[in-house]
Amino acid sequence: MAAVKRERDGKVGILTLDDPSSLNAMTPELLGDLARAIGEMTADASIRALVLTGEGRGFCSGQNLKAANSLGDNIYVGVMTHYWPALSALRECRVPVVVAVNGVAAGGGFSLAMSGDVILAARSASFIQVFSRIALVPDLGSTWLLPRLIGRQRALELMLLNEALSAERAREWGLVREVVDDADLLDAAKALARRLADGPTRALVATRQLLEESEHATYAGQFARELEVQMVIRESADAQEGRKAFVAKRKAQFTGQ
Repeated sequence: MAAVKRERDGKVGILTLDDPSSLNAMTPELLGDLARAIGEMTADASIRALVLTGEGRGFCSGQNLKAANSLGDNIYVGVMTHYWPALSALRECRVPVVVAVNGVAAGGGFSLAMSGDVILAARSASFIQVFSRIALVPDLGSTWLLPRLIGRQRALELMLLNEALSAERAREWGLVREVVDDADLLDAAKALARRLADGPTRALVATRQLLEESEHATYAGQFARELEVQMVIRESADAQEGRKAFVAKRKAQFTGQ
């Protein structure tokens, strides 16, 4: 049985983690199906944005400790085999990804939320690292993602103290774009995804890639890299349409090509 529900709303694919009894805790089955679902959705060229959310009262409560044994004796191999494909698929997705956090995003669930491009949160949402509570270090990309989103000091504070970060504070700190009433979360996420889906998909995704690369580049190197990507993107159908629309003073009609 599928662990992730697949739906579509026009050009937007909606993926819902579907194990509400565990607050969508991570298992190899859940993450494996998420990786498959992302692949299936993005194989359809008419899908131009994704929404990722959770069923029920929580987004994702982190690792399902009862299922941890199914990762095998070598945790490194188990995580890279069963979890990395889903998280990397989100980071490298060919379309923009909006994450709609309903309820708690804890531990690896916090990492999962950060793996998308833009986060919206329900008013009841909260974010917590958890790891040091059980004498572990943050994983699934948290130590790379979180300081880049909210800064080193705040990231370290959350990781050391295990204090829950409310949706409103997450917005103040720049982790979350917007906080909405719980009942309005999915509609707000779909509206934002439709806005992204109407955009120049190749340019949007190339922008994300440039930001990723900039973390390890010099100013001069990134300056040159931007021009390299620009030379390719400017030949795209959307870039040509964008220039024509600008000259004609009309709204551009992008196709994602």
